[in-house]
Amino acid sequence: MKKLFSLLVTTMVTTALMAQWQPQGERIKTQWADKVNPTNVLPEYPRPIMERADWMNLNGLWDYAIRPAGQVSPGSYDGSILVPFCVESSLSGVQKTVGRGNELWYHTFFTLPKTWKGRHVLLHFGAVDWRCEVFVNDIKIGGHQGGYAAFSFDITPYLGAGKQELVVKVWDPTDDGFGGIGKQRNKPNGIWYTSVTGIWQTVWLEPVAAKHITQVIPQANIDRQKLVVETKTAGTDAADVVKVTLREGKTVISTGMAVAGQKVELAVKDAKLWSPDSPFLYDMDVELQREGKTLDAVKSYAAMRKISLGRDRDGIMRMMLNNKPLFQLGPLDQGYWPDGLYTAPTDEALLYDLQKTKDFGFNMVRKHMKVESDRWFTHCDRLGLVVWQDQPMSDDGPGWNNRTYWNRSDEGRRSAESQQNFRNEWQEIIEQFRSYPCVVVWTPFNESWGQFKTKEIAEWTKQLDPSRLVNPASGGNHFMTGDILDLHNYPGPDMYLFDATRATVLGEFGGLGLALEGHLWQPDRNWGYVQFKNTDEVTARYVENMRALKPFIQRGFSAAVYTQTTDVEIEVNGLMTYDRKVIKIREDQMRQVNQEVIRTMAE
Repeated sequence: MKKLFSLLVTTMVTTALMAQWQPQGERIKTQWADKVNPTNVLPEYPRPIMERADWMNLNGLWDYAIRPAGQVSPGSYDGSILVPFCVESSLSGVQKTVGRGNELWYHTFFTLPKTWKGRHVLLHFGAVDWRCEVFVNDIKIGGHQGGYAAFSFDITPYLGAGKQELVVKVWDPTDDGFGGIGKQRNKPNGIWYTSVTGIWQTVWLEPVAAKHITQVIPQANIDRQKLVVETKTAGTDAADVVKVTLREGKTVISTGMAVAGQKVELAVKDAKLWSPDSPFLYDMDVELQREGKTLDAVKSYAAMRKISLGRDRDGIMRMMLNNKPLFQLGPLDQGYWPDGLYTAPTDEALLYDLQKTKDFGFNMVRKHMKVESDRWFTHCDRLGLVVWQDQPMSDDGPGWNNRTYWNRSDEGRRSAESQQNFRNEWQEIIEQFRSYPCVVVWTPFNESWGQFKTKEIAEWTKQLDPSRLVNPASGGNHFMTGDILDLHNYPGPDMYLFDATRATVLGEFGGLGLALEGHLWQPDRNWGYVQFKNTDEVTARYVENMRALKPFIQRGFSAAVYTQTTDVEIEVNGLMTYDRKVIKIREDQMRQVNQEVIRTMAE
């Protein structure tokens, strides 16, 4: 009887909330849009690489208001918004633009479990685009600037008894400012897409001890058969110790301890190396201890893998994985969704794009002009997809000439404030995602978009993370810096420059367009580099282009990126339609030729 009553109450609450929220607009949607439940939105733990058992998801229906910028908090709200879908998206239930002249306000309440009493409470935001201020119980506790990195606050001092109030204010000028925006535009057109404002990743609470772990950064050294683990902490002193245990299933491989603030070194003999063909991950337990008593503990994982440059048997500089040449082939992945824009409707949807990328025979993905959630990177770790991570563009850049080495001023057109913001956002992104073994390349600039001080930025990026390769400007103005020379050419492959001291790659090519009726963002407008009439035509050209790539690999290409994973808005050059309902190229032929291309380097 109690179970029946509980089910009845849950059904009534869900029905009431569904009445407050419905997806907006008549545009195409993915199959996962129908699975979105306002009472249980993206319920998965948001940070799998550093997991605690206890947490609270704040996703769901919040109050929202759009008001002129500079005003105090609104006395009333305009309605409900489904967090974490941005206000411009269908799944937010709002689908309104905000613009530079306005601010977006969020408002909600939460109640903490009684079991959290006496513990510190962290408030986490996966990402908020672009500048925000956060208030707890009418107290402004802080803010954040940058639309792609996670941030958090210890809100313990501001909590009272019973129900707690949370307010978030957001201002986002999109391309009328200097912040990172990627492909967003206030007036989307062609290769530019709908703007994203406000909360677009999970908001959540986590109870911790006063002394606790804040980040775990494993770094493999396969040449010396060891794993070095850096553990960042809060509130610790010299008497606190970090203990790391590395496991393969239930079998303990290695254990090490160090004073908080010092790195732990673990011996890993006869290691199982991580690769696209065998993406093996070791489980890792990290504990913060004092006098043998555990103060905090998290579950994590690590991979034994190495990314580097090296010469092959013909003396050509190659990208190496685990000291062996690996041709990296993958799609340009924009990470847009017709219903959620920046936010996948469900975790199943988020995984789908990556699983299909793997099914198509690729071993890499270039995350283009966007940064994804922690869960996306964990999916790549588990599937065995190496990742090239772009810095989402911001501000204006110099002229563009990608076919010679640039011999003019490299100052760009950015103000000092814009340059500093670029550095702040890029450093946050690198610091957050350097723990994930799938990431092998950092790309600060794409083409000449916002490009400035390329040599300085490339060297600084390498200082932030010496363990990865730096692609200084994918298809951009080329300078002798970083680890990679990256060419762009549409639609077919071409090698018009070569670098004997760095890896030479084809960072973009393809763009084969096919518009399929019933799966178009805007039926009367579509765009691609070249257009085809049916699947057979586009498949034939895809196979032709891939086989044309093979001689260039023998001459020196170490990687190639095909444009693109899916259609995006009026761009129809995806391997799949924007709604993910149709694969536009014959999957068996695509997989076969992709695998042929990857094997070329080993032949």
